[in-house]
Amino acid sequence: MKHITFYFDPISPYAYLAFEQLPLALMGHSYRVSYKPVLFGALLKHFGQLGPAEMPGKRDWTYRQVLWLAHRHGLELALPAAHPFNSLALLRLAVACDPQGLPNRYACEALLRHVWHGGADAADPQRLASLTQQLAPSRDPAGEAVKADLKTHTDEAIARGVFGVPTLMVDDRLFWGFDALPMLADYLANGAWSAGPGWDAAARLPVGVVRPKP
Repeated sequence: MKHITFYFDPISPYAYLAFEQLPLALMGHSYRVSYKPVLFGALLKHFGQLGPAEMPGKRDWTYRQVLWLAHRHGLELALPAAHPFNSLALLRLAVACDPQGLPNRYACEALLRHVWHGGADAADPQRLASLTQQLAPSRDPAGEAVKADLKTHTDEAIARGVFGVPTLMVDDRLFWGFDALPMLADYLANGAWSAGPGWDAAARLPVGVVRPKP
């Protein structure tokens, strides 16, 4: 049985789509999943990247694409009232739901659907209070231990090369994004490409030119 680590931040619509589609995409494979909340903004800062919603053209495309993807796959998705938003409270709530900071699938589902169902304000204090009551976390989401666990998850992800969410890690291989689910399924099935030289060869491609930093 393979172990999958699912790194996510509920701010990402692709994390929501990947979460919802994962059981279907991996049907027939033997695996277990650990869900690890990470702060997407910290990944962006570490790698010097802008988020999709910080680039005007890409922002519009992202929202159009995720709405189309949800429609295509028969998944419910409504854009929240405002995006991006500060997801820190949701991440800490996720971590607080488990003594080791690893929320179960029920908790992750509630958190992701809180954002991506209904079109409401994901950061609204009353909604957050209601979600907290529903999940009944075993630890205080505002506690120092929870904050430390979230930082540990994020630092671990960065150390392993995680640059975006969702990222699914299996056997030290990283599969990034909703559209990587078929590639992950192929790897779990020991597919011909996944078992071949392509994976390692891709990492050995020489850099042709480096663009100067502004």
